[in-house]
Amino acid sequence: MDWAGWALFGLVATAILMIVMMAAQLAGHGAFLPADIRVGQALADVATISLLHERSMSHSDTLNEQLQTALNSRVVIEQAKGKLAERLSLDMEQAFNLLRDSARSRNLRLSELARAFIDGTDTLTATSVRQPQSGTVQAPNKPRPGSGRTP
Repeated sequence: MDWAGWALFGLVATAILMIVMMAAQLAGHGAFLPADIRVGQALADVATISLLHERSMSHSDTLNEQLQTALNSRVVIEQAKGKLAERLSLDMEQAFNLLRDSARSRNLRLSELARAFIDGTDTLTATSVRQPQSGTVQAPNKPRPGSGRTP
């Protein structure tokens, strides 16, 4: 059983124990003794800590998966940049710009196009990016906020 399963088991067991304790106490005396209150509070504290820990672990797992996906995408993009730079005799920045512009013009994620280029299901050439229509001015490519790239 994983951590989430044990946390849920502990929470349910604590809740059942609390219900049994309350029923027994109320049936016999009508009031809780101070020692019973301390035990009940301790059990409630353990249940709360278990739930908070499970939430933290779940958040950490999600973050780790997102970071791994980002790292994998970055590796694929770097491989595609290198392959494109070698094939078209471009520097790495030119290769990235061509890859990015091509992905934008095709409405694809950069990592999807990079993967397709690496595995050979898509070919990229210097003319594979749509050119602006004559008479129009194309705005310069600006980096996305937070990308760390300077214009």
